Amino acid sequence: MTVMETTSTRADICASAPSAHPRPDGQDRYTISEVAAVTGLTAHTLRWYERIGLMPHVDRSHTGQRRFSNRDLDWLAFVTKLRLTGMPVAHMVRYAELIREGDHTFEERQELLEATRRDVKTRIAELQDTLAVLDYKIDFYAGARGAPEGPSA
Repeated sequence: MTVMETTSTRADICASAPSAHPRPDGQDRYTISEVAAVTGLTAHTLRWYERIGLMPHVDRSHTGQRRFSNRDLDWLAFVTKLRLTGMPVAHMVRYAELIREGDHTFEERQELLEATRRDVKTRIAELQDTLAVLDYKIDFYAGARGAPEGPSA
C-alpha cells in the first residue's frame, strides 16, 4: 500500500484536484532531481520525507534509483500544504500512518485535519488583527506627511 491509498469511494491525496502533471499516468516515472525541480523541495528533503515515513514506498529502478509517480507528486503537493498550515511533521507522519492503516481510520484523520483547520483559522484571525494594525500605522504616516511635526508614534 502507498501513502496515497485509494479507497473504493475516494482517493486520499491532495485536497484539490491534481494539477496537470508533466507526464501522463503510465509514463510518470520521475527522478528525485526532476521531483525537486517540479515541487521546489530539495532532494535532501525528499529523502528525509521517505526516511521518516512521510513518503514511504517510493518505487525504485533496477539500479536502485528512486522513481516517483504522479500520485507521489499529488501527495507531495498535499504535504506542502500541510507544512504551510504549520502542522508539525510528527502529525503529518501520523496522518500518513493512518492512511496506510486503512479506511477504519477516517475519523481520526478527519479529527487531525479539523484540529489543523482550527489552528489555521486562529492564525488567520491573528494575521488579520496584525494587518489592521499595519494599515492603521500606514494611514497614520501617510496623513502625518502633510501635517506639521508633532510627537511620533
